[in-house]
Amino acid sequence: MASIVERPKKDGTATFQVKWRQDGQWQTENFGDRDPAEQFRRLVEAHGGRWPHGWVRGEGFVEQPKVPGDMPLVAYATRYVDRLTGIDDRTREDYHREIRIHFSLIRHTDAADVVREATICNLTQDDVSDWVRLEEDGERDPDDPEKWLRREADPKSIRNRHGLLYCIVQAAVESEPQLRTKNCCAKTRLPRVDDDVDEEMTFLEREEYQRVAAEITDPDARDLADWLVGTGMRWSEATALKISDLSLNSDRPSANIQRAWKKAKKGSAGGAFYLGPPKTKKARRMLRLAPAQVEVARRHAAGRRPDDYLFRTATGKSWRHANYYNRKWLPAVQKAMEKGLPKRPRLHDLRHTHVSWLIAARIPLPAIQIRLGHESIQTTVDRYGHLVQGLDDDIAVAVEAAMAGPAPQAGLRSVSA
Repeated sequence: MASIVERPKKDGTATFQVKWRQDGQWQTENFGDRDPAEQFRRLVEAHGGRWPHGWVRGEGFVEQPKVPGDMPLVAYATRYVDRLTGIDDRTREDYHREIRIHFSLIRHTDAADVVREATICNLTQDDVSDWVRLEEDGERDPDDPEKWLRREADPKSIRNRHGLLYCIVQAAVESEPQLRTKNCCAKTRLPRVDDDVDEEMTFLEREEYQRVAAEITDPDARDLADWLVGTGMRWSEATALKISDLSLNSDRPSANIQRAWKKAKKGSAGGAFYLGPPKTKKARRMLRLAPAQVEVARRHAAGRRPDDYLFRTATGKSWRHANYYNRKWLPAVQKAMEKGLPKRPRLHDLRHTHVSWLIAARIPLPAIQIRLGHESIQTTVDRYGHLVQGLDDDIAVAVEAAMAGPAPQAGLRSVSA
């Protein structure tokens, strides 16, 4: 809240100082009369406790030269996302949400230290850095420091949002006519992803998984859990499998992953989910099945039509995540925890668990990347590379063996045939 402080002067007159806090710092502007001070105080309040747009400290409203084609950053970003091609409606909606909630926090601070509305042309590297700090710090409720108005963002989310902002600014650099000469996001120092503790990622030992699985009393639901942990498939992929996707009679039984469930755009017709392509291009893959998965697939495929889903509810429909999680998985986890299970795994942790078992069996990361359908090996390394520490002893032995070989003798020359 902005307030007015009257400050008497030695000559008997007074100045009227408008005072308020902005981003944790005190801001002030002085006036010779109370009426203009009150008008300015109301302007500050109307701008959400910030300097009014176009106001220069000590000078008042100053007309700023405008760049042809310039527009507010949020407006430009929204238009950029609207025109993007090659993305689905859900992704477009996610980008719009990031713009509304997070890009709207970005402000431009000019050379006179006046905070203004950020536009696609006036945005600077300092403005982007200030925004990253806001994302890192969050915002607590001034009336109750124990509560958050906006929680701090994790490093991965900040990097993803900054990546979107980079693309938006780069579009202005490459536009015709050109709106910017360089990308102010290029040198932003971002928080390290490995500084963030991913408390959600849980790896189960085989015995720990069996303790959870034993509490799933529905045989069909148990088969689905076994399939997820045994294949490492995403939930959206496994529940979209159809009988026609299976090849069980060959020497190399497999499942052809070519579709996945997608969450539809809010307010769209046709329900909350629809079938679409997998998450990435490399997620389209042929997954080799172990004998245990072949046995499950044969049992569920028996007497079914090619277009039927492999895993179905008692009513013959495909499983929905919320239904399965709340009615099958969560009760089983809670019962297992009551009996001493020290972890609280999510459904997606079955995919993580599958990887941990493969790494423990000395399966190399490139092979795991292909099995999981990761677009880049870097994704596999970043997420699971720390589990490869179990190979350190093997690496040390190999290096020792190489270094212990006989040294070449001086004066001997190789003879070629």
